[in-house]
Amino acid sequence: MNRMRDLISVAVAGLFARKMRTALLLLGPVIGVAAIVAAVGLTDSAKGDLKRKVDELGTNLIEASAASSFGGEDAKLPKDAAERALTVTTAESVSSVLEMQNIIVSPYEEATKNFETVPVPVLAADTALPNVLEVDMIAGRWLNEFDEGARSRSAVIGIGLAREFNVLPGEIRSLLLNGLEYSVVGIMDNVELEPGFDTAVFVSYAAASDDFLDDAAIEDDVVLPNKLYVRSVEGREDDTAEALKVAINLGGPDEVQTELKSEALELAAQSDRQLQLIVVSMGLLAIIVGGIGIANVMSISVIQRSGEIGIRRALGHTRSTIAGQFILEAIAVGFLGGLLGVAVGVAAIGVGVWFAGWVFTLQPMLVPLGVLLAMVISVVAGLYPAARAARLEPLETLRLG
Repeated sequence: MNRMRDLISVAVAGLFARKMRTALLLLGPVIGVAAIVAAVGLTDSAKGDLKRKVDELGTNLIEASAASSFGGEDAKLPKDAAERALTVTTAESVSSVLEMQNIIVSPYEEATKNFETVPVPVLAADTALPNVLEVDMIAGRWLNEFDEGARSRSAVIGIGLAREFNVLPGEIRSLLLNGLEYSVVGIMDNVELEPGFDTAVFVSYAAASDDFLDDAAIEDDVVLPNKLYVRSVEGREDDTAEALKVAINLGGPDEVQTELKSEALELAAQSDRQLQLIVVSMGLLAIIVGGIGIANVMSISVIQRSGEIGIRRALGHTRSTIAGQFILEAIAVGFLGGLLGVAVGVAAIGVGVWFAGWVFTLQPMLVPLGVLLAMVISVVAGLYPAARAARLEPLETLRLG
């Protein structure tokens, strides 16, 4: 017991007697463990935030769009597509939109040239869209029956476009669509499942028919949509998506494409997982390189401390005692480096979560695993220097020293 206590005290004294060398030894474990902990923690935090969003938004929003067979490049759905979609028993609510092309959106006349090359989505939409998307208005209102019946030039904009155009909530503002003045009656909040809507402009079908559409987009005075958004019964999303294809085209040759909007978030989670693997691999590489550095620095230390080793051998210390001292130093370096690496990694997670607005998530096992990994790498790296120190004979140390 006394021998082990003495050995530990000698090893600790050896580390703190050469602070700069010890700091260099710690760099590898610290950087490697910090990278691994931060990568796993940030990815888990992102996944937790993603899961929260999916729970809030639901996984049952389906987008149905017209394939090229419905009309070539600018394909449209039938005029009664929304009514056909509602015949699907698992479809709870439906909204239709028409994405329009080549409409220049500008906050005022003088800025029109600046925005000619900036594509801002403009969509004709029905009155049900916010309810189907389950998104709130942060100011004003959505398009209503009056806007449709009176054919008024009213518009709703996404929150991103409101920020770009400096539209304040409650402010009476207008914008220009191909030079025509439209009153902004509302600002829609973020649409997580359809991010493009955040910078979009929405107008009524009647206004779109009067101002922007040609005869190809209108049938019997009814505007033809090119997309439907459908909320299905929870757990029946796949069945609903398949049934919509048949219901909308009535079994004909025209194709309807369907997409579960939550799948985009799931793909984002997969890409986060791939990024996690890349960063973890980089962390492992860093800690391995750090291990090589530990081996190099400790090997040099053996030469620098040859006098000390010779004196201790002359006083009767065995080879195993000398080797044990260097192994204990390596263990101490791994332990301290692992603890510091975990601390730096947790701090990085905290900073990333604070900036991104995620929920802090850290797997408890990461802390002991990070420390253990650093210790294992350090011990493996310290084996050769320890063996080299143990082989030194007292007379040989005079030559080295």
